[in-house]
Amino acid sequence: METPFVFGKIASHQDFTDRVVETQHLLDNFRGLVNTVLISPRRWGKSSLVAKASEIYAQESDKNIVVHIDLFNCRTVDKFYETFAKELISATNTAFEEFVSSSLKYLSRFAPNFQASDPAGSFELSFGIDIRDKKMSFDEILDLPQTIAREKGKHIIVCIDEFQTIKDYDDSFAFQCSLRAHWQKHQDVAYCLFGSKRNMMIDLFADSQNPFYKFGDMIFLQKIASEDWVKFIIERFEETGKYISEEVAFKIAQMVECHPYYVQQLSQLSWFRTHLECTEDIVKEAFSSLCAQLSLVFSHIIDGLTPSQIGFLQAVADGVSSFTSQAVLAKYRLGSSANVKNIKQALEKKELIDIQPGRIEIQDPVLKFWMLREYRK
Repeated sequence: METPFVFGKIASHQDFTDRVVETQHLLDNFRGLVNTVLISPRRWGKSSLVAKASEIYAQESDKNIVVHIDLFNCRTVDKFYETFAKELISATNTAFEEFVSSSLKYLSRFAPNFQASDPAGSFELSFGIDIRDKKMSFDEILDLPQTIAREKGKHIIVCIDEFQTIKDYDDSFAFQCSLRAHWQKHQDVAYCLFGSKRNMMIDLFADSQNPFYKFGDMIFLQKIASEDWVKFIIERFEETGKYISEEVAFKIAQMVECHPYYVQQLSQLSWFRTHLECTEDIVKEAFSSLCAQLSLVFSHIIDGLTPSQIGFLQAVADGVSSFTSQAVLAKYRLGSSANVKNIKQALEKKELIDIQPGRIEIQDPVLKFWMLREYRK
């Protein structure tokens, strides 16, 4: 029997959990062609949320087109342009002949090469690198969404994942300026930008010194509420002929602090161990198994930290909120009170902690539990 829980990939249809308010917010922005920046810690379901809103938006009208671009493997500016253009042409043309025609029309300077990968009609686009007029060609590519939208009478939403990757490009600031200068003029296109590195995304869009400052509506994704998780877990168990009570379903959400990825994973591990009824003992066994699976990963993470950084994580796991008292500095080996700021910045950059107004959290709830267990032995 196929597991009813999904993690590590985009959740869709019945696998998608709640996010009613966020989906509506994002959908309203799509409909209004409002640029959106989606920010949250890793594995909180940003990609699934964008996919859900995109699916609804595209189904509402044949004038609506959504383009999905992933920059994970785009490590240079040239690769960005190539991927950006290819995905736009692919998403806005449904037949291979149209695909070739549009590519030749819009991208002639890039000497595009074409491949039909199978008889069903799927196709791939690759580019040559002999560009005669690089500046003009690149400017045209950045305006390609608006050009296509206007000529085809469409509204286009361009969703770009791992957008923070552009910070690592050569002369990144100038490239960001170029993107902003073009995209802010587009009238029939909106951009949805998101990525897995929360701190880099915040720096790109919240720092007034950066080109993308106030580029669009910023949505800070929150955790899914435990009551929504309980309903989802119970329904998924019932759909496969198994039973789990509200109390035990709540225990699953509580143990991993409603972290979307881990709720799905712990639910799956518990479901695998359940014959007819899932009990609290089964959930505890599944959680122990999860910790054991990740122990080597966590040990590797800790090995890469300084003693004071490890001490700070211990303090956060223990619920400490004030880190500069002499007692806390001594107990957790934090050094001086001035050093605490540097420790915070380093751990935030490593995406191990999440700093919110009035509180600091360890991003990974299973790492938090593992530390509490390992450092109290």
